[in-house]
Amino acid sequence: MLQPLAIVFYERLMPGSQLVNRLQDLNYRVLTVDNAARLAATVRREMPLLLLADLAAKGDVVAAIEAIKADAATSHLPIIAFAPDQAVELIAAAQKNSTVLAVAESALASHLPQLLEQALRVD
Repeated sequence: MLQPLAIVFYERLMPGSQLVNRLQDLNYRVLTVDNAARLAATVRREMPLLLLADLAAKGDVVAAIEAIKADAATSHLPIIAFAPDQAVELIAAAQKNSTVLAVAESALASHLPQLLEQALRVD
């Protein structure tokens, strides 16, 4: 069976490594990226089914997400952006793009299957 590819952008070991493990448990192939400047190019090259991005990582993650959404080849990509629960300004910045699902880490950890379903839903 072919496993769908998810790209996970993170620098912080927790929750990044936990997220990778959970996705693998859900039968995703996972490619990790740790540099915001390379994120859009990696997404364009790999064409994943889904992107999960840590907004608290170094670099302008919101700008990388905006570049992905602005590119006709990758604009369709479902994106789940996450940040520490107390980083409401990062979550709000990502939510400005209505095609990005931005959540607090606690929600990501406890509701990953439901969030994946919501992000991948075709309306």
